[in-house]
Amino acid sequence: MEESPRELLQVTARRFGLLNKDCCSVGTNEISMIQSHILYEIDRQHEPSMQQIADSLGMDITTFSRQVQTLIKKNLVKKTTHPEDRRVYILHLTTEGKFVATTIDENMNSYLNEVFSFMDADDSSIL
Repeated sequence: MEESPRELLQVTARRFGLLNKDCCSVGTNEISMIQSHILYEIDRQHEPSMQQIADSLGMDITTFSRQVQTLIKKNLVKKTTHPEDRRVYILHLTTEGKFVATTIDENMNSYLNEVFSFMDADDSSIL
């Protein structure tokens, strides 16, 4: 499967420590880069647990939990207990969260496609 520009950004951001930078504004929602990554991963994975997303992003669970609580307060994410293991929490995007995640994804892909369009094959292979 070919990686999308957004997937390349995810990998690049993780490798170069860009996870705490301000990212995006969608409507009245100000979203940090890490919150953007959390929304992206929840959307990408099917009913992920908190630990699965934290592991995907290389974050410790304490820091991750604080970010999830912020997204819950913004009504972008909801957290439910796993039906078979009540110690595990499953993350879901709300309707608004799905809209925000999709909008950010479209904007990021458009921006990155524009950036990558100015690179020749040698430059883009470095990324």
